[in-house]
Formats: sequence, C-alpha cells, structure tokens
Amino acid sequence: MSPQRRWGAQDLLDLVLDEGSFESWDEPVSTEHHPPAYREALAAAAEKAGTDESVLTGRGRVRGRPVAVVANEFRFLAGSIGVASARRIAAAVRRATAEGLPVLATTASGGTRMQEGTVAFVEMVEISRALMDHRAAGLPYLVHLRHPTTGGVYASWGSLGHVTVAEPEALVGFLGPKVFEALNGRPFPPRVQTAENLAAKGVIDGVVTAEEIPALVDGALAVLVDPPSAPTLERRAAREPRDLPAWDSIAHTRSKDRAGVRELLRYGAEGTLRLRGTDEGERDSTVVVALTRIDGQPCVLVGQDRSRQAPGHEMGPAALREARRGMRLADELGLPLVTVIDTPGAELSQRAEEGAIAGEIARCIATMTTLRVPSVSVILGQGCGGGALALLPAATVVAAEHGWLSPLPPEGASVIVHGDTGHAAEMAAAQQVRARDLLAAGTVHHVVPEVDGEPAADLARAVAAEIGHQLRSAR
Repeated sequence: MSPQRRWGAQDLLDLVLDEGSFESWDEPVSTEHHPPAYREALAAAAEKAGTDESVLTGRGRVRGRPVAVVANEFRFLAGSIGVASARRIAAAVRRATAEGLPVLATTASGGTRMQEGTVAFVEMVEISRALMDHRAAGLPYLVHLRHPTTGGVYASWGSLGHVTVAEPEALVGFLGPKVFEALNGRPFPPRVQTAENLAAKGVIDGVVTAEEIPALVDGALAVLVDPPSAPTLERRAAREPRDLPAWDSIAHTRSKDRAGVRELLRYGAEGTLRLRGTDEGERDSTVVVALTRIDGQPCVLVGQDRSRQAPGHEMGPAALREARRGMRLADELGLPLVTVIDTPGAELSQRAEEGAIAGEIARCIATMTTLRVPSVSVILGQGCGGGALALLPAATVVAAEHGWLSPLPPEGASVIVHGDTGHAAEMAAAQQVRARDLLAAGTVHHVVPEVDGEPAADLARAVAAEIGHQLRSAR
C-alpha cells in the first residue's frame, strides 16, 4: 500500500518551496522535564530524523508567493504529535494569521504521541482553534496528506483544509489498521483507508504526488490570493432577446451539442482546480465545484453538469451538499461565487427524499441569499424545478438567450394541467419560461445573445465574457 518514496519533512520543503526561501519559525525544544527513558527516546528520534521534533514550521515561497508551512517528519517517533510539536503548529498558524499568509500543511503521522498521553491529545483542540481563527480571517489552508496519516492528526489539522489532497496509495484513516486488528481480532477491510478510495468517496479532493504539489499550490493561490487580471474575451453587445417560441429554446438546450459548464471552463476560464465531494464522504458528479479564473476574474464556480445527468443518475442531495460546500468556500475566502444552472431537474426517488433533497434545495437558496461576496448566476441551458432554483438567487442573474426556467419540465406541467404530456409546448409558452420573459419580469438582469448554429466554444466564450464583466462591475 505504501507510496514509492517516503518524503522527509526537510526533503519535502526543499522540493516544494522556492530555493533558498525557507525561514524557520521553530524555537528550541526542551526535554528536561520528561522522564529519562523518554528523553533518551527523543534524542534517538532526533538523531534518526535529523530534526528536533516531529514538525518543522516556517515561512517560504512557492513560485514567488509567500506561504507558511507546517511539515510532519515521520521518522521522528512516527510523526506523532506531543505537546511541544502541537504548540509549535498552533504558534505557526497564529503567526501566519497575523502576517496574512496562506498555510500549507503536509502530514505523515500515527497521531497523538502515546508517551505523553492525554495532555498531548487535548492539544489537537488548540491546533484546530488556531486553524479556525485562520480560516475566519479569510486566509487559505491547504493540506497534503502523506503516507501514513492517522489518528488525532487526521482528525484535527489533517481534515480542516479548504483544499485537501493525498499522495498516491497513502494510508489515511482515523484508526490505524494494525490497532484495529489488535483490538477487534480481524483485519480492517482492504483499501478502505487509501487516498484513492477517499477521493472517490468525496472525503478528499484528489490524489497528488509530492512532485505535483508546487503546481497545485501555485494554481490554488492564483485564484485565492492573486488579484484579477485584464479581460481577454470579447463581450457580446446587448440586444433585445428574440421573440422565439419557448419550445425552440427548450429543444436547443436539450441538444447534446449545447455548451455546458465543462465548455465554459474549457474555453472561458483558466487555472481551474476542481474540488471533489462534500469533504464529508459524499460525491456526485452532476455538480462541478472549482476554483478558477473566468476571463481573468478569480472565483468559486458551482455548476450543474448536464452531461452527467441522465435518467437513473439525476442530481441528488449530495450534489447540492457539494454545491453548498462551494458557496461556503466562496463566502469564507472572500471570493466571488458563480453558479451555472443547467439541469433537467433534481432526483425524484425514495433515496432523494430520505437524503433530504427538499431541505438541501432550501439550504442552497438560504446560503446564496445570505452571501457576503459578489455572486453571479448563469442560466446556461435547462433550468428545471427546485434543482435550478437552488443555484438561482445571486446578486446578478445572467441567461443565455435560449436558457429557460420553470417549476417543472414542460411535460410535467402538461400532465398536471391537462392530464397528458401533449401540451408541453403550450405550457412552456404559458408559463413564460424563456430568457426573454425572465428579463421582462426582472428575474434575469442580462441576456447573452446567441447565434444560430454557433459552435459550443463560441457560446461558452460569450457567456464567460459576460460573467467576467459582471464580476468586474461588482467589485
């Protein structure tokens, strides 16, 4: 299960930080108050690891950007955290907060140091307190979990990142498998506590090698701390939306060739870093959450991915919980939020009902209506039902000309009113679902003109240009 190479703390700092940029923040550690046998163990650990404790902290640069770093050293008593190392971590985080620095943490630990017992165990609370103060200050916290990361480290500062990744094949878990087997008389199920499985389950954002960390940090900080840049996309001139039949627009948005959120990111954004899952053990591919720059404007994007929605795989409660993670992230980090609406409707099933689909729609709406950051919602295609409404209430609402919004699919509305689906086109017209109608009603603030037969890339660029314009106007 172990990765090909086990990186030491100093080796990792040399790899990730710009050459010559590291400045240690660590104060000397006294061991005089410990029992003799433990002092001998600490001295032996220091000689083996080449460090004075299981953690190194300080300040450096990653591709020119200043960061605070906290690096676990596994060779020092299995990276375990005692009182001295815990206080070193908390002090580094508080100094980073005072200096306005992002924190990059890299873990490799068996957890709390058993030789120091409960007094060390409760220090995890102080580390968490310092990190939450850091996050409350709107400062980024990035986490790289190395092999192995278990116990109190994983259950505190290893699990509080805005972005969390792990190295390939890393063992990451709350209880070490050897301890589980000793306590329960049977082995832990294989591969549950692997980086790959946790990424698949939505617990962490991805699997990233140590060599890839500089690029990941660079990409994340380009969105999280760098200022906006000048636009490069051409904004389409506003015009009166065409008076087209509603059913024509519905047919346009259901076409497989229609631009979706993926095309928007591909042709209208740069530096996109996907975040996967709720970070609480759920993942639903029907929603995309990403840190990105749309036409030069840094933001958090939450978008419904029409290409991943199909009968039997509709947008469920977990997708909306992922969406709320993105909304909270934007609010906490002071980044604009962009939502992209493109859904045939939320999941209708026993699983969805028991998973609180209605409550998640309500909580998304509530979260968006209380945001403290600029927000732009884009009706890119299908805007069907409560699943669409969940991402609608931004400060500014933009619609592509063929975008539409309705309480139900037109076929469903036809069944309710007429008892069959044959009046769907008539219902769409009667319900005023078109972007043109939404603009007249004040629900939509701007409509992006579409060109008949245009490639998906062209529409994606036009919509991205409008998003960028609206974000610049909101700053």
